[in-house]
Amino acid sequence: MTFVVYNSLSKTKEPFRSLEPGVVRMYNCGPTVYNRPHVGNYRAFLFADTLRRWLEYCGFRVEQVMNITDVGHLTDDADDGEDKLEKQARKEKLDPWQISRKVAEQFFADLRALGVRPAKVYPKASEHIPEMVEIIEGLIAKGHAYAVGGDVYFDVKSFPSYGKLSGNRVEDLEAGSRIAVREEKRNPEDFALWKSDPAHIMKWATRFGPDGFPGWHIECSAMARKHLGDRLDIHTGGEDNIFPHHECEIAQSESFTGKPFATYWMHSKFLQVDGGKMSKSLGNVYTLDDIAAKGYTPRQLRFALIRGHYRAPLNFTWEAMKDAASSLENLDDLVARLRRAAKGDGAASAPNAGSELVEAARTEFEKHLNDDLNVAPALAPLFGLRAHALSGAFGVEAAGRALAFLTRANEVLGVIEIEEQLLDAKIDALIQERQAARRSKDFLRADEIRKLLESQGIVLEDSPKGVIWRRKSGA
Repeated sequence: MTFVVYNSLSKTKEPFRSLEPGVVRMYNCGPTVYNRPHVGNYRAFLFADTLRRWLEYCGFRVEQVMNITDVGHLTDDADDGEDKLEKQARKEKLDPWQISRKVAEQFFADLRALGVRPAKVYPKASEHIPEMVEIIEGLIAKGHAYAVGGDVYFDVKSFPSYGKLSGNRVEDLEAGSRIAVREEKRNPEDFALWKSDPAHIMKWATRFGPDGFPGWHIECSAMARKHLGDRLDIHTGGEDNIFPHHECEIAQSESFTGKPFATYWMHSKFLQVDGGKMSKSLGNVYTLDDIAAKGYTPRQLRFALIRGHYRAPLNFTWEAMKDAASSLENLDDLVARLRRAAKGDGAASAPNAGSELVEAARTEFEKHLNDDLNVAPALAPLFGLRAHALSGAFGVEAAGRALAFLTRANEVLGVIEIEEQLLDAKIDALIQERQAARRSKDFLRADEIRKLLESQGIVLEDSPKGVIWRRKSGA
């Protein structure tokens, strides 16, 4: 089956075809490291990770780059406002370089906790100034940009297809709507490639002046070109990146290279919290520490954020986290049951019994993920396998195939505990003691042991064939 994706550029679903057979060059807009990323940010990053995992499942080698913005991202996303790094530095009374290093380190720790596969490279904007200057000089030489004092602006009217991603037409853009109105601009909608500010702490001397810094948009164009070349297969980001950021990336990159910048543009929807926007004033901007404080794990958060379609609204609530934890327990339980059946414990008499169920589940799983990475219905066949496992439908060989399929499916999902869970000697002894207490009708002691094991994250299930145990999700 062919992988079909929704392309924000064409506004339609299209079959995915990479520029180079077997290789995908993908650029993901990463964090601006002025503050620790929150669950809303992680929806976009986990979407990118799931996309990368699915492409690898399909046999592609993915050259993935995710940038680190550590300078030049102003508070209004355009040409006015304070640099987010410098604003935070003043607030914390630290050097902006210290802020960026601290937040970047925390970001990478969060990615590891969430099970995100490392990108090929995480380029920092501040380390790619020469590449930015090269593009800016080329744009000036080609008549697409102009210098005014120490500032350099992109001439939007020099790129007739400006607006092809967002749908914004130049003639319809209102001055002052996410556009800085400055007298030195040829057109109000022109955007900054380079800015001069002697008061700016993070600054570089270039041919444009002694104390300048890059515009936010030029950074991604330069880093993408440096690490992936002139053309990309996929560029992702949150829906808020479409305009002005990605629109401006397209204009400056294509004006410089004369080639299409990215074939496919994919954007994830905002994450809502309790049905509304996240807001510091509402106290609902949650980090991984806040998730842990509520008793949930990064694995459970990952599942809660990836199981909704990336282009559909997703509402984060603590009830949704509770449901995600419960669902993961069921998937972990499925693995434990299949492992036991593959060893002959509780298996159907015919070794291949249930094989057709496994193949049907695989077909459904792949069908839905091939349909624009539709994770939600792709999960249904996995839970269907658990229903069959509960009824003892799988023979020894079929159980092994089901376990192999789940292992491969989890290469995409990254949420199921596949590795065999081993009881340590103390827990095993307690289970044996409980069994002995039940045989001697000492039910009080048997209940005490059950509660003790539950407190340690071990759930027991009595069956005609003996005791079945599993760990609670996150235990």
